Amino acid sequence: MLQPAFKSIVIAFLGTIFGAFLSLCIALLAAANLSHPWVRQATRFIIGAERSLPEIVILLLLVAAFGLGAMPGIIALAIGCVGMLGKLLADSIEEIDPIMIESMQSVGAKKVQVIFFGVLPQIMPNVISYTLFRFELNIRLSVILGAVGAGGIGYELDYAFSMLEYHRAFTAMIVILVMVFGTEQLSHLLRKSIKVENALR
Repeated sequence: MLQPAFKSIVIAFLGTIFGAFLSLCIALLAAANLSHPWVRQATRFIIGAERSLPEIVILLLLVAAFGLGAMPGIIALAIGCVGMLGKLLADSIEEIDPIMIESMQSVGAKKVQVIFFGVLPQIMPNVISYTLFRFELNIRLSVILGAVGAGGIGYELDYAFSMLEYHRAFTAMIVILVMVFGTEQLSHLLRKSIKVENALR
């Protein structure tokens, strides 16, 4: 069961990485202090629309388009990050200190320079913390998506139940519990260290 479990972890990890990058780009467009009102409203609508679609629905659409495998699962998890991370990061951007942005704009800084040197340094702790939390969620979702076509430990569990191999299903359940619990503990420790580092600053 170790190889399927590792596959589920890789699916969740890649989905989280790609999803976090996509969510950050969308969050910059959805922040009121960085984009025009019509751009913000359109982007917020996209975020809200994505949140109304469960990841399993997105996966079924991708499976119909691309077939079974890990890639549809990764894409489904990446898209699923947008509804959660996009909103949280957009709200974080809107809450940053406007003095730095205004001072950079007053000396002629371009929008890209403002984002890289004025916005990202202020929200990076939140980006890391929210991404780690989403990774915890994606680990559990990768098990569910695996049972419906993405592969990994979820597929092994579903297959064992369908073949009435309950000893194999029980083993898969133990591996899933260890995998989820271990990921949550690791994420908790990393987020705690980030908070301590921010407090020391």
